[in-house]
Amino acid sequence: MPPITWTDSMKRGLAFQDEDHEEAVALVNAAQTCTDEEFPAAYRRLLDHTVDHLKREDDLMARIGFFAMEVHTSEHRRVIDEMHHYLDKLKAGDIAAVRAYVTDAVPNWFINHLDTMDTATAMFARQMGEH
Repeated sequence: MPPITWTDSMKRGLAFQDEDHEEAVALVNAAQTCTDEEFPAAYRRLLDHTVDHLKREDDLMARIGFFAMEVHTSEHRRVIDEMHHYLDKLKAGDIAAVRAYVTDAVPNWFINHLDTMDTATAMFARQMGEH
């Protein structure tokens, strides 16, 4: 998948979420286009950002009593586990497999997650007075 182009249409109306998502796009794109020597650090930045961002979303859902919190947080746990699995592959020297993951799976997951779970969460959060 080519690099993701961030547009205002990707914003969901929650400041922290929109800022985090824009940063995630930049980090995914950087990991896709960097050299093999730069890739381990780029992947680690993406992983660390993702962990921090998903924690912020989980905290939001708990605070507002989001009705589908269990489904959404389960997906967060799944993707973090998957990203750690690929970190292990990277530590073992399999840069090609991790690059393929960052090029194909991560962008597809991000767009799908944004369009479904994050959209529903943001709509509910805004209804609960979050901005």
